[in-house]
Amino acid sequence: MANKKKVIVTGFEPFGEHAVNSSWVAVQELERLGLGEAVDLYVCEVPVEYQAVQSLLPSLWREHQPQCCMENGPDCINSVLDMDAVCKRVNDSNIGVAVSVSKDAGRYLCDYTYYTSLYLGQGCSAFIHVPPLGKPYCSQDLGRALQAVIQEMLNLLEPDHTEEEHKHNEHCGHKHQHQHDH
Repeated sequence: MANKKKVIVTGFEPFGEHAVNSSWVAVQELERLGLGEAVDLYVCEVPVEYQAVQSLLPSLWREHQPQCCMENGPDCINSVLDMDAVCKRVNDSNIGVAVSVSKDAGRYLCDYTYYTSLYLGQGCSAFIHVPPLGKPYCSQDLGRALQAVIQEMLNLLEPDHTEEEHKHNEHCGHKHQHQHDH
């Protein structure tokens, strides 16, 4: 397929006293599930180090030039993705995993990773918080949730859908800020 969409999904490596990082486990499950024939999925485990993120993310964006990415510039960068709509659609799909919007990617490396991806992707990025394994979801549930969220994000980025959403957003008066799903 000539016009395949490209998506990068990253998860963090284990750190501190955490022997397993559920974000990377969920990404590995997503890789197993895939996003369909129309999407090239690239996954990467991200070291929990600022310098690694500073060099890794730009190289991932340069190499793959994705339509969207799951993760130094102006003070504020707004996401072009309506995560309220994404969460509503995923929750309405009855996949057995509840998702919700958050306004905070967290501190430390999470926020830096998200901000860097927003900058590199000109707003086509999201940061998804993944709960610890078994609290309450298993790796298969988390992988299905990532799959559903990314597919809805890609649907929102379709040209006909984007124009429709843009018209709605101009009239709805809703202030769109960078939003995070967790």
